[in-house]
Amino acid sequence: MRVAVFTEPHRGASYDDQLRFARTIEAGGFEGFLRADHYQAMDAEPGLPGPTDAWLTLAALARETSRIRLGTLVTSATFRLPGPLAVLVAQVDQMSGGRVELGIGAGWYEQEHASYGIPFPAVGERFDRLDEQLEVITGLWRTPVGETYSFFGDHYRLVDAPALPKPVQQPGPPVIIGGRGPKRTPELAARYADEFNMPFKSVAETAAAYDRVVEACDRHGRTDSGRAPLVLSAGIVVAIGRTDAEVRERAAPLRRRSALPPEDPVIGSPAQLVDRIGEFAAVGTTRVHLRLIDLADLDHLELIAAEVLPQL
Repeated sequence: MRVAVFTEPHRGASYDDQLRFARTIEAGGFEGFLRADHYQAMDAEPGLPGPTDAWLTLAALARETSRIRLGTLVTSATFRLPGPLAVLVAQVDQMSGGRVELGIGAGWYEQEHASYGIPFPAVGERFDRLDEQLEVITGLWRTPVGETYSFFGDHYRLVDAPALPKPVQQPGPPVIIGGRGPKRTPELAARYADEFNMPFKSVAETAAAYDRVVEACDRHGRTDSGRAPLVLSAGIVVAIGRTDAEVRERAAPLRRRSALPPEDPVIGSPAQLVDRIGEFAAVGTTRVHLRLIDLADLDHLELIAAEVLPQL
């Protein structure tokens, strides 16, 4: 089982907080550090000192770490144009020596768009834009050096793009597509993704989402195309401790009112987390993203590294 850590710096974390967290992740033997791409907190807390840009942060962490994988869960397609995003991710991949992953989605949190003046079209258009963005980004990365790339869609038009720079990973950094959507999300994952992620839901709901994605892969002939099998991953909200008091303290933020959909956290002992990961493995999960709330709580990371990772 591959184990990465997922964080939400928009809840309140400086770059220095994230750097300490990423270095502890690397020292603890986790596979990766992935972070949300949001511009404000989603509950009553202000999220001080304020947001940090996801890709600017990952670029800096690429130079401050040496082993862990780095990426987003997930970048909103409404935030950046696909051509510049392809350039940005390719550059960070170069800066990291080939350790970057692009999680990307249609965008969903309307309030942050209003707060920062970002257009927020209807859901159908957002998915149409995401589809075109995925075509553009992967197309730019795959275009051979010396050739140009053009694309004429309903929302984006590229004419004779030099398709540079190239990422270290070829044909490009892994693309992660995830979410609970029953129709378009599985289709996009089958066509474009290297990993499908079901975020923070029950094992049964995750298994059902995997079935939808596998069916979409079959419809698109992915198995017969020679492409690598789709990685199936799950997000798990974690609040564990050595004592009941530690567990209560770490679980307290989960009780705040939030714009997030209902989740299925693991609240309890390290053994309970091991058991949950085993349940996910039984339905086909090969990678988990553990969502830890407090980036100042390095002891939480160290507990998982010491008592959970060795059992997986």
